[in-house]
Amino acid sequence: MNRKFKKCLITGITGSGGSYLAEYILKKDKKIKIFGFYRSKGFLSEVNKKNQKDKDRFFFIKNDLNNFAKLVKNIKKIKPDLIFHLASNADVKKSFLYPRDIILNNNNITLNLLEACRILKLNSLIIICSTSEVYGVVNKKDIPIQERQIMQPASPYSVSKCFQDLLSQVYYKAYGLNIIISRMFSYMNPRRTNLFQTSFANQIALIESKKKKFLQHGNLNSVRTIIDIKDAMKAYWLLAKKGKVGEIYNIGGDKIISVKEFLKNLIKLSKTKIKTKLNKKLLRNVDVTLQIPCVNKFKKHTKWSTEVLFKDSMQELLDYRREKVKK
Repeated sequence: MNRKFKKCLITGITGSGGSYLAEYILKKDKKIKIFGFYRSKGFLSEVNKKNQKDKDRFFFIKNDLNNFAKLVKNIKKIKPDLIFHLASNADVKKSFLYPRDIILNNNNITLNLLEACRILKLNSLIIICSTSEVYGVVNKKDIPIQERQIMQPASPYSVSKCFQDLLSQVYYKAYGLNIIISRMFSYMNPRRTNLFQTSFANQIALIESKKKKFLQHGNLNSVRTIIDIKDAMKAYWLLAKKGKVGEIYNIGGDKIISVKEFLKNLIKLSKTKIKTKLNKKLLRNVDVTLQIPCVNKFKKHTKWSTEVLFKDSMQELLDYRREKVKK
C-alpha cells in the first residue's frame, strides 16, 4: 500500500509540530498542496520564509476549530483527501493550572472536526495525532507499552487526549470515517520550548549568552525513549501512506534514557559551565515516569525506522536554540 494524495489539511499548522510536518511533506511530495488551519500566527512566518520556492503549494487559513460553521465551510471548500489533526493545547503543566480551558478546547475542536467530516460525507484519510500521555503511569510489568494497554491519564491534558482518541474510535466504528490513530512518544522539537528537551537546550543557550545564571529543571527521574523531529515527521507521513485504517499505532524510538541522563549529555555539548537547580514549580502534580513503547506493529505495517543519530539530534536542538537566543 502506498497512498497518493493531492490535498492535505493540517490543523494547527502554525504550531511547532504542524509547521515541521508541513515542511516535511512539501519536501517529500512535490505535487501535493497543503492547507493549514491556525488560530495564532506561531511559526507562520518561519514556514513562509523557509519554503518560498513552494509558496504556491501551501495555504494558511485562519480558523479557530471551535467555530463549527466556519470549519464546515472551509473543509467543504478545500475537500482534502488527507487530514492531520495536530491542533490541541498540549501544555501538560498548564493543564494542571487551567484544566477546564484545556479540556473544553481539546475536546471541542476534535468533536467539531470529526462531525464536519461526517456531515460532509468526506472520504478523506484522517490521522488523529494522539500521544503516549494517554497511558499515564504504567507499571514496570507492562513495559514495553502495547497499544492495548489500558488508558490511565495522569493530567487534565491527557484526559482530553483520551477523549479525542476514544471519540475517533467511535467515529471510525459508527460512522465509517477513515481514521488512523497515532500515539507519539517523546520526540525532540526545537520549536517547542515547553518540552523538557527544548527547555534545557534553550536555557543552556541563554547561560552561554550570559542572559541566565542557572538551568532550572523539574523531575529528572522520568525514563523515556526519544526520537528526532525528522524521524517523527517521517513516521506521520509513512502512517498516511501505508498505515491501516482503523488501527492505533505507537510511535517511538529505541533509545531509552532518563531525563537526568539527557540533561547530562546536553550539558556536555555546552560551551560553558552549567549550574543546575530544581525549581519546584516545574514539578507536575502527577508525573508520568516510564514511557517505553512497543512499536513492532507500526514498523511492520510501514517499514519505518529512525535515521537520525541521537547525538546529532541533540546537537541540532542546541544549535537551533542558540540561533534563536542570538536573534
